Amino acid sequence: MDTKEFLIYLLIMAGSTYLVRAIPFALMRKKLKNRFAISFLYYIPYTVLAAMTFPAALYATGNVLSASVGLAAAIVVSLKSKSLTIVAVTACVGVLLTECIIAFL
Repeated sequence: MDTKEFLIYLLIMAGSTYLVRAIPFALMRKKLKNRFAISFLYYIPYTVLAAMTFPAALYATGNVLSASVGLAAAIVVSLKSKSLTIVAVTACVGVLLTECIIAFL
């Protein structure tokens, strides 16, 4: 890919990204009063984050079993504790222990 082609692609992607973000601001003149629309828009960031994170978590280690154990450990600890560091360390320890068990079997 040469530089000219890259710049064309870059401008098209920048324009489409800008339009997706700018059109709602241009169309919305008044504050939303519909409770359904407000609650729908409130949960969109969490939904998108979950949709991007969950599949990646299952294939992060190259072994679905150890990744599932780490994910389950992270979910359990995150429901009990709010510390991201503790959740991450617990998930890593779960994956490490599962990989060690698999290696010895």
